[in-house]
Amino acid sequence: MRCPFCAHEDTQVKDSRPAEDGTAIRRRRQCAQCGARFTTFERVQLRDVTIVKAGTDGGPQRREPFDRAKLERSVALACRKRGIEQEQIDQLVSGIQRQVETAGDAEVPSSKIGELVMDGLRQIDSVAYIRFASVYRDFSEARDFEEFASTVQEAAKE
Repeated sequence: MRCPFCAHEDTQVKDSRPAEDGTAIRRRRQCAQCGARFTTFERVQLRDVTIVKAGTDGGPQRREPFDRAKLERSVALACRKRGIEQEQIDQLVSGIQRQVETAGDAEVPSSKIGELVMDGLRQIDSVAYIRFASVYRDFSEARDFEEFASTVQEAAKE
């Protein structure tokens, strides 16, 4: 593994342990040249998945490779300042990634990913759920928030 600080090719693994409910291995590494320490994660990738995004204004669909880091950033942004542990976010993202990779489809619509994230966030934190939904469903005014929040409250009462 190349050192991210000096680009030297020789790094040593100092510590390895399971992470994200055993779906990844966390490795602490140290560069033999500059001595810098950094962390890497090793995960199983079952297949390459392409995300199909709807075109804007009736335009053509866009395709891009599934990006776990992008998904994790989106979820983390929705959970920001909510007291949600990073481990919960990692578990949610790992679960979504597993569902996408084991579904058997080489192409997955972005709407499917959005629904999986919303289902997961609904169980973790209602504010994070509403935050994500506001971007995902493109809320344009305060009334959209009010209507969505009232449906969340009604569902919580049941």
